[in-house]
Amino acid sequence: MNDIVLTTRETGRHPGAATRRGRSTPKGRQVDPQARHEVLDLLADKPRRRDLLIEHLHLIQDRYLRISTAHLTALADEMRMALAEVYEVATFYAHFHVTDEAAPSMVIRVCESISCMMAGGDALAAAISAGTDARVVRVPCIGRCDYAPVAEVGHNLVDHATAAEVLAIASRHETHPRMGEYVTYEAYVATGGYTSLNQLLSGELTADAILERLDSAKLVGLGGAGFPTGRKWRTVRDQPGTKLMVVNGDEGEPGTFKDRYYLERDPHRFIEGMLIAAHIVDAKEIYIYLRDEYPAGRQILHTEIAKLPIGASPKIHLRRGAGAYICGEESAMIESIEGKRGLPRHKPPFIYQEGLFGQPTLANNVETLWWVRDLLENGPDWWTGQGRHGRTGLRSYSVSGRVKKPGVKLAPAGITLRELVDEYCEGMAEGHTLRGYLPGGASGGILPARLDDVPLDFGTLEKHGCFIGSAAVVVLSDHDDMRAVALNLMRFFQEESCGQCTPCRVGTEKAVALMSQPEWDQPLLQELATTMRDASICGLGQAAPNPLLTLMRYFPEEFAA
Repeated sequence: MNDIVLTTRETGRHPGAATRRGRSTPKGRQVDPQARHEVLDLLADKPRRRDLLIEHLHLIQDRYLRISTAHLTALADEMRMALAEVYEVATFYAHFHVTDEAAPSMVIRVCESISCMMAGGDALAAAISAGTDARVVRVPCIGRCDYAPVAEVGHNLVDHATAAEVLAIASRHETHPRMGEYVTYEAYVATGGYTSLNQLLSGELTADAILERLDSAKLVGLGGAGFPTGRKWRTVRDQPGTKLMVVNGDEGEPGTFKDRYYLERDPHRFIEGMLIAAHIVDAKEIYIYLRDEYPAGRQILHTEIAKLPIGASPKIHLRRGAGAYICGEESAMIESIEGKRGLPRHKPPFIYQEGLFGQPTLANNVETLWWVRDLLENGPDWWTGQGRHGRTGLRSYSVSGRVKKPGVKLAPAGITLRELVDEYCEGMAEGHTLRGYLPGGASGGILPARLDDVPLDFGTLEKHGCFIGSAAVVVLSDHDDMRAVALNLMRFFQEESCGQCTPCRVGTEKAVALMSQPEWDQPLLQELATTMRDASICGLGQAAPNPLLTLMRYFPEEFAA
């Protein structure tokens, strides 16, 4: 047989060139066998759907206190996703520690937001860092401002923390959440709980009758937007196609902790309101998005939702945030539930048209739903009979800072700061004189003591350059450096900006740099604030300048030569 000789044109190589060997491995990162085994062990029989990516990342983080490149690669391979997609999600959220460094022995988080800063949070973090080899992280508000300063050992939250106590807890590896007493399913039903829901399901109480009561009571969204609840439910109910429901339990606004308070004490009152809303709009599934800083609330909901009668409700999914304030914005929350980075969506379409998984979606805040049972049982007149100074209803004010008795204060809507402090907080802290206050958390602006008689409600603060938001009231005194307060708030917004739009991403960074100077360039800061307000995509960038602007407006003595 004659030998077959290939020409240069047929081989594509010069005569005599060395034969190129084929690749011994495929292109791209290879899956480490040990990492694959560990990921498979964690996932077990859980679905590999894209929307569960963040839940699966939590499994790795909880077990190993970090997420290595090998784990990311194995997870991406198992979920049939590009490694770049998994990496961008993992690195977006603050609670995921993506690193190939050795795993820490423990993770200790110390709050550095406004109330904890005022209570000595910086010194606490420094003292803890000096006494341990654990990973100590300074973090934004973790929703326990009434117990400032606060630290978190694993998922064990330490109130009124001292370095000695935190280090002792860490040495004993007490990392699990501690739950207090709360109203269980059995106790809730024994006191008439779920009566309104059962009346709706039986037809004794119609959906239209419930909506009329909500309208008459003028119940609005209590997460900060203040949109009429009945109108929102009607709008979603009237949409064609399969409807879904999401619950926003991601209250990340510094100074806000009312949702945590209610979830950890009377969770079924919220759950009943949620189920009533879902049945009225015909939502097929419910997704509760709860911030990661509320481990006790999450454990309570897991336990109590499992007690609900089978078939009495749509399927309920409990989803865990991962340390991103921006996910309090409803469209960013939906992106996160879908397993993506929490980037706010452009509108329209609005989420009642195309929300979660592209379906018409109802979004409500925890506290809004918590009040539904009381409104139905007591009637609209009961609700509208509350209030002061021409306002109606009740509000849950999260009060922290320089008062004797901070906490959630259930008070008439429209109450003034002076009345709130004197009647509900036992006055100012010893040795402190009121100098100013935040009426609506970090983004609500700063008012001076002379405006302590302004009713605290929707529509009453805007003319003063502020807003009520989620009713997070932080009380400031003559002991506080007002410029340091404003800088702390702006640093929070810089850290929590999602980075999607330039006005917010760059604006917060530039504002922090300018505010860190001994002398503030007020005209330039004013111009920067205007740009952020006018051009940012969502409320974070639009509201971030409020503390800065109100400080320059109401506290000119801070800038006197």
